[in-house]
Amino acid sequence: MNVLAKKIVKKLSKNKLKISFAESCTGGMLSSAITSVSGSSKVFNLGLITYSNRAKTEILKVPKKIISKYGAVSKECCLSMVKNLSRISKANISVSVTGIAGPNGGTKLKPVGLVYIGIKIGKKIRVEKNLFKNKKRILIQRSATLKVLKDILALK
Repeated sequence: MNVLAKKIVKKLSKNKLKISFAESCTGGMLSSAITSVSGSSKVFNLGLITYSNRAKTEILKVPKKIISKYGAVSKECCLSMVKNLSRISKANISVSVTGIAGPNGGTKLKPVGLVYIGIKIGKKIRVEKNLFKNKKRILIQRSATLKVLKDILALK
């Protein structure tokens, strides 16, 4: 992860871009990965750990209606998180992550390992559904973090 984080900080610094995160199931792992790199203060703008539904609605202004209709672990919630993070942080790149890290909390429709990742760069937004098969909490968190870091590096 550290190698990817270093490459991201270098790439964002070179392009004078800022990044922000709104994390739920990764619990700050993304922010930690980036801020562990020397020079990250040039690119890291904001990291929010909006773990509870209350934090999502009060801090990120995710409408309560979205959470009650679709759940906190949904494409709709992830999309709202990334859009509102972008407004709050004014970063060039905004990333939101919401999912079920387990080992409990999963259902047939939303199993443990289900993670939505939202990335907004400029006016482009994409929300991707992922299903990480390993049922160990820390491994799901690491897998989600690694996926985000790879996605950021792949951005043009």
